[in-house]
Amino acid sequence: MFLKQKILILLLGFYLSVFQAFSQTDKVRVIRFEDLQKQINTISDTTLVVHFWATWCKPCIEELPNYEKLSQEFAKKKIKFLMVSMDFAKDLKDKVEPFIAKNNINSEVVLLDEPDYNAWIDEIDKDWSGTIPATLMVNLTMRKRIFFEGQANMEKFLEELKEMTPAVGAN
Repeated sequence: MFLKQKILILLLGFYLSVFQAFSQTDKVRVIRFEDLQKQINTISDTTLVVHFWATWCKPCIEELPNYEKLSQEFAKKKIKFLMVSMDFAKDLKDKVEPFIAKNNINSEVVLLDEPDYNAWIDEIDKDWSGTIPATLMVNLTMRKRIFFEGQANMEKFLEELKEMTPAVGAN
């Protein structure tokens, strides 16, 4: 009987780890810029943090855990984090989804399938050179929009986030 219980526990553990990996990667959607634009422009009283990154970008990978931690920390505040992968759509299953699962990214992740960056980068920020990582913060109610190019100074980022989202400082 003891052996059957051990096997059952091992199978249950295996099942749960596989289920967790699937639940994390199933949520990665491939979107077009129009879809991203709609998401940016329809959030009202919520601050939207849109973080552009890629699996092949070392500074992005170094910075991503900071955004994931903040996403979890502020989950009950009026802040939404959207992680926008700039990887190629063909790399979704082989690179992006395994990266998301391996790094326990629970924030919403989308893959932006728009190879002609020049057609849409200015819509995010007119001064964006296209460098990643890059982060856009938007609060339409407050009519505020702040853009960070390159790795963000997290202290400054948090200051801006608190200004843009007064509920962040509240208990």
